Amino acid sequence: MNEKWETYNPEWLVDLAMEQIPDKPEIISALSNCVKAKRESRAYIYFVSCDNPNQPNSEWQFEENILLEDKKIGTIVLDVLKENKIGGIELLKYLK
Repeated sequence: MNEKWETYNPEWLVDLAMEQIPDKPEIISALSNCVKAKRESRAYIYFVSCDNPNQPNSEWQFEENILLEDKKIGTIVLDVLKENKIGGIELLKYLK
């Protein structure tokens, strides 16, 4: 697993969200803040540390999943955390 956080450009996700979930401006705004990422695999990119998920003092406090569809990539699962943070994205096409 890649332990390195890298600069990330979320523009493509913001564009998809503006098209597909225009009624969720808080999610669109949260996506625009996803400017650092850690790629776990081809299928999963984290935007928030997932250490001790859902435990006290963990940054990762899961709230819900939102699905987006991309013509090339297919289904994208947004992991939405409490306070409308985006924890990461899962690209279902790359799951084995």
